Amino acid sequence: MSLTKHYFLSVFSLLFLISGCGGGGETADQPVTPAPTPAPIPETDNGIPVVKEIGTYSVVLDEDITYADGLAVDNSNSDPFAIPLKLDVYYPENDASTRPVFMFIHGGGFTGGTKTKPEIVEMGNFYASRGWVFVSIDYRTTEELGSLQGLSQQDVMARYRGLAPQEWIEYGIQGAEKTKELQQSVAMYMAQRDAKAALRWIVANSNIYEIDTDLITVGGASAGAVTAIALGISNLESFKDEISVTDDPTLSSTNLNEVYEVKSMVYFWGSNVKLELYEAVYGFDQYDVHDPELFMAHGTNDQNPGTPFSEATELQGIYDSLSIYNAIVPLEGKGHGAWDAKVDGEGLFDLSFDFIVDRQNLTVE
Repeated sequence: MSLTKHYFLSVFSLLFLISGCGGGGETADQPVTPAPTPAPIPETDNGIPVVKEIGTYSVVLDEDITYADGLAVDNSNSDPFAIPLKLDVYYPENDASTRPVFMFIHGGGFTGGTKTKPEIVEMGNFYASRGWVFVSIDYRTTEELGSLQGLSQQDVMARYRGLAPQEWIEYGIQGAEKTKELQQSVAMYMAQRDAKAALRWIVANSNIYEIDTDLITVGGASAGAVTAIALGISNLESFKDEISVTDDPTLSSTNLNEVYEVKSMVYFWGSNVKLELYEAVYGFDQYDVHDPELFMAHGTNDQNPGTPFSEATELQGIYDSLSIYNAIVPLEGKGHGAWDAKVDGEGLFDLSFDFIVDRQNLTVE
């Protein structure tokens, strides 16, 4: 076997084995809409973000906001069509004039999942009740890719034009041994494009929710952690400029002129597979000394072959080699999706809270 083929198989085997962390969600058919305007928030004088040690504030939830459109295909349409992409915003009912923001990405193996997974809803309320704006996003998965049965390589390239770059699709065709692997690889690109669009939406609407865009945290679980890592590490143009607005007209709905800088990342039982795939396609290593700081929690007994505990230690090794601050919390004896894990009496929400507060120098009351 050639080294190239071996690399194809190693990357795609890891991709195929990423397990799901949530059920599928439905996407309503409606046009892009602006964010609803919350009740007016009185201004304070100092402008310094203050968060609470315990849940203090009532939480307001703005649901199913369309942050962009994206292309999809199904078995009844030969051409891609636009669908709305949705997010939920949890925010505190308080008089803060500036708030940190935490965008979270659900798991699901890039085959499904939902922003309303109960643990994510609980997490949203945890953070918003302490002073954060917490945003949970949906994104496109293989559910938006239809069937490839009976299609030639040329047909597949044409069918998915605009959903992922042609060179990305071609690499997937060459490397994948099963149709599911190919579709997951395409969905990985779409998910990343969508996550970046969601973060640009947050920046574009930061004044509505009194968000301090210098205090951005992104996080995720399983496939969501894979996407969160790539979101924080990759350059602004990556997973965006590889496709033209001609091929994907919905890009014009994604706040393309907005920029962001991620301050912190929160990773629950994920992997580095997406950035490895990007490097395999484009020959470009995205990691550098300017990457955001990283908190990781991962079960030491994670039996999912796509997300073994060694993925966390590998990421720690990359970070240590670049002298970037990171913390890994081994969830001793826990498997994949250990939402209920505790370390020294603290759960995942508390552990990530402590990391963000400390590293972002937030004022805690």
